[in-house]
Amino acid sequence: MLKSLLLLFLNSFKTKAQLRLENIILRKQIEILQRTNPKLKIKRPDRLIFGIMKDFLSGWKEKIFIVKPETVIKWHRTAFKSYWRRKSRYKDGRPKLEREVIDLIRQIANDNPLWGVPRIHGELKKLGFNISQSTVQRYIPKRHGRTTGQRWKTFLKNHSKEIISIDFLTVPTINFKLVHVLVVIEHHRRKIIHFNVTKNPTAEWTLQQIRNLLFSFDTPKYLIRDRDSRYGSVFSNGVNNLGIKQIVTSYRSPWQNGYVERVIGSIKRECLDHIIILNEDHLRSVLSEYLSYYNKSRTHLGINKDSPEGRPVQIAGKIEKIPAVNGLHHVYFRQAA
Repeated sequence: MLKSLLLLFLNSFKTKAQLRLENIILRKQIEILQRTNPKLKIKRPDRLIFGIMKDFLSGWKEKIFIVKPETVIKWHRTAFKSYWRRKSRYKDGRPKLEREVIDLIRQIANDNPLWGVPRIHGELKKLGFNISQSTVQRYIPKRHGRTTGQRWKTFLKNHSKEIISIDFLTVPTINFKLVHVLVVIEHHRRKIIHFNVTKNPTAEWTLQQIRNLLFSFDTPKYLIRDRDSRYGSVFSNGVNNLGIKQIVTSYRSPWQNGYVERVIGSIKRECLDHIIILNEDHLRSVLSEYLSYYNKSRTHLGINKDSPEGRPVQIAGKIEKIPAVNGLHHVYFRQAA
């Protein structure tokens, strides 16, 4: 008898608790609807209440009307992940890798596409970084496809000693006549290795300039040029007979011969745009002085801010200057005491 009364009491208590919980969750839904009308906005505390009620209210799926039951379960899982993320933040664990080290790992991987994770890890150990190989694996950039070769930039650098480029520059004189300048540069040091001036740039004259160049310069393997009609078949056949392979750029594509185009742009901007040319001899004299300055003193971004012929670094002495190209430019140096 006593046992039956106790079970009846517990069932009554359970029923009252469930009714209260059901009342709470219904009131909460009405509150949300009144607060967020016309657009439903459920805040984080509201989600927390729904997540708690889910664990204590039987038949809770039938008591929720403003959202789907699956949404409540999703909120609960998200809150569970957030809870353990915050809790684990304060425990001892693997120290966070510094941003500078992460950037270095990615830089080494990008600079050396042939290197694998063990090679990069070994290089980092030699630089004094005590990190695991798995950490290096985590931060190297993902490569699409298998990289087994070098990049084009590396290929061109490895062959730059064997490449020269040529192009013409047209200059008006004081009496509006046109004078043509042939410029030849080597790719390795961006050095201007030959130039000459003429009023009549025939194919025979252009070929003779290449022959004159080879008296003081090793025969290159490749010669890059455009499709200018001034070269002609005489020039093309003559260059082939010299054992030089010609690389002819596409029609109206100066960017394919960018090194010499950039040099010609520098000649114009830094010299010829500021001078009125009198005749061929005057142009030859002006260009000789500028090209001497260009090869010996002018720093170049493409060769790590050095000059094509190499310029020593001076760290002691008083700073002096000397004019170049009749004062258009100046060269600075340190005068020993």
